[in-house]
Amino acid sequence: MSLTTPAIDPLHFRQALGHFASGLTVITSHIDDEPIGFTCQSFYSVSTTPPLVSFSVKRDSFSYPKIRRAGRFAVNILSDEQVAVSNRFAQQGADKWQAIDWTRSPLGNPVIGGSLHWLDCVIHAEHEAGDHLIVIGEVRALSLQQTRDTQPLLYFKGQYCNLDAAIRT
Repeated sequence: MSLTTPAIDPLHFRQALGHFASGLTVITSHIDDEPIGFTCQSFYSVSTTPPLVSFSVKRDSFSYPKIRRAGRFAVNILSDEQVAVSNRFAQQGADKWQAIDWTRSPLGNPVIGGSLHWLDCVIHAEHEAGDHLIVIGEVRALSLQQTRDTQPLLYFKGQYCNLDAAIRT
């Protein structure tokens, strides 16, 4: 029995994965007096003991080599009121930090004001995976906002959305 399958069209692959709703984050770091950051949809929990999280980033990322050099990063989990922040950090070459309110985390990473939560991490491991890198971070500090009215910013079928349309059980 042969396990060969036809090649997957990259556009169809992207469309299929677009039907998986995900939260939006901005991965940030700080090195050489420069804040660094990029919007990241591919973020997830890995382990609770030790506390590990992961994100994927394109190999040709402009920002990630600086984050790797810093050896640490923060994950800013965006609220549904931060569409403009997500759009700004998704751009390359623009001054992403202009008019962005931020403070430093305990590890010195930028924490974006208004974020739903943040996680402060050190790089634990990095793995090559096709045209991306899988970065695993060990969480050293976090902030859990205690507000019931704020919702996460979600991405589904190529557009932003929130939980208002979700079925509640």
